[in-house]
Amino acid sequence: MKRSISFLLLFVAVLFAAGWKLPDMGNLTGSIGSAGKVVDTVSKASRSISEDEEYYVGRAVAAMILDKYAFSTDVNITWYVNLIGKDIALSSDKPNTYNGYHFGILNTEEINAFACPGGTIFISMGMIRMAANEDELAAVLAHEIAHIANRDGISAIKNSRWTEALTVMGTEAAKKYGPQEVAQLVSIFEGSIEDVFKTVVTKGYSRSQEHTADETALKYLEKSGYNPAALIDVLKRLSSRDSSSGGIMQTHPASQDRIENLSGKVPSIKVDPKWLQARSFRFNNTLKK
Repeated sequence: MKRSISFLLLFVAVLFAAGWKLPDMGNLTGSIGSAGKVVDTVSKASRSISEDEEYYVGRAVAAMILDKYAFSTDVNITWYVNLIGKDIALSSDKPNTYNGYHFGILNTEEINAFACPGGTIFISMGMIRMAANEDELAAVLAHEIAHIANRDGISAIKNSRWTEALTVMGTEAAKKYGPQEVAQLVSIFEGSIEDVFKTVVTKGYSRSQEHTADETALKYLEKSGYNPAALIDVLKRLSSRDSSSGGIMQTHPASQDRIENLSGKVPSIKVDPKWLQARSFRFNNTLKK
């Protein structure tokens, strides 16, 4: 029952985000159908998902992830991860999202990280502890930010499903709160969210999407002053782990495959030793290493 209510609230939020208005009972002419409204309905059914709609879908996906994993309340680590993540996001192709970037910690030793559409990123304590330094942690976050910038998560929604949702949203029946249309939209949005959840958490992105996210992450790391080679170091560490251990190893291409894809693509940069020292101190002090 709670889940149905949450999806109902989600689709109502998306309706408003898409420009849906409550009927003006004082303006009878506003409820009269016209050719313009038909054209508007058709155009809505053919457009892509907007950033605010992507945000609401992403929030629902994040809620499903938090239903699966415990959320860490460690203030210091959360602050630290947000500091790094938001710095990299500013150097990304998408420095701003509808409601900004938010980074949360999952209290599990499973080695994993998830990028929800719209800007919410989760990283597990297992992944954080696996990182040997701040640059490696930044590399993981840069990869997830790349997925958001590339809109990989939201692309998991089937085109036919979203077109159906937008068509219903554009009808007068939906605006009059018809129970049949409401039930139809709840079902459509629930299916859309599950499309994304399964891709982000269960099945993983395609091989080409992962490769592109890796390549994009190198650019973000270089631009934000982190060592791009740190991504290779993370992948080498992952390659030594058995895929049966679960987590990121089950949803991503083989680490060696990713390393080979990045061969010859890693830019070489010089990092000021003072910055490296400061990062090392910050990393070890925050994580008590």
